[in-house]
Amino acid sequence: MGLADSDAHASAPHLVETPSGPVEYVDVGSGPPLVFLHGSPGGCDQGALMTRFLAGAHRVIAISRPGYLATPLRDDTRAPAAQADLIAAVLDALGVERFALMCWSGGGPAAYSLAAAVPDRVASMVAVAAVSTRFDPRSRLRGRLELSEEKLLFNRLGQWLATTLAATAPSTAISTLLSGEGDLSRAQIRELTASIVADDDQRALAIDLFDTVSGARKAGFDNDFDQFRQLDLPLASITAPVLAIHARTDADVPFAQSVHAVDEVPGARLEAIDEGTHLSMWLGSDAPRLQALVGEHLAAAF
Repeated sequence: MGLADSDAHASAPHLVETPSGPVEYVDVGSGPPLVFLHGSPGGCDQGALMTRFLAGAHRVIAISRPGYLATPLRDDTRAPAAQADLIAAVLDALGVERFALMCWSGGGPAAYSLAAAVPDRVASMVAVAAVSTRFDPRSRLRGRLELSEEKLLFNRLGQWLATTLAATAPSTAISTLLSGEGDLSRAQIRELTASIVADDDQRALAIDLFDTVSGARKAGFDNDFDQFRQLDLPLASITAPVLAIHARTDADVPFAQSVHAVDEVPGARLEAIDEGTHLSMWLGSDAPRLQALVGEHLAAAF
């Protein structure tokens, strides 16, 4: 879709009150409802950005999970199951009964928990490079370094540096981003960066993405990684058709996470990308094909 369409997709966030406190969300587009749960870090702004390609076919409800942006983190909203209950309460308040579900990365535990908790309400699910079982990047040096770098984005200086780099040197910013998201050679990163910079929509999305991982997100980010270390999700209880999408060379969330989910969720299927990144759903030559696949999977449920 074009940049003019992406402007139409933009919407100011709202707050809805639930028994476990306020929850921030963005509600855009029209059609069958689609709930999007963002990564770690992220927020409803990230969800709105990543669902631009679906807004013409769906009413997208992108939610800020607890600890991100204006959704506070409370003791009773830390665990994935508790976040699933919270999201269900948001949908109750919005009058949404049946919906499709999509998640990316660290949004996986809450999304899988929601699909298991209310199977009669989830029409279909797409899990993109999503966490599905115990995961602790802090156990590896590379993981610890990457987590430390991401935490720098949460203070004002780190936020300013990231957004300034994206605005003034987009090729450098995009190349730096991709280097941490995929186990690719330098030549592959250069080629991928060049293709993204040459594509108006992908370049705009990559630059806008920096704004959706910085700022007031530290509480949610820290909690997510605490939860990841002790995951035991009820994947076998999910009845909705699940499409998992993951790059074998994902350097952020291991490909094995989606393999595990597909092994455990009845009838789930996996679309594997042989050479890609944690962002292949949106950035790179595979993106148009993958987005069409997601659209077809979701359309079949309504």
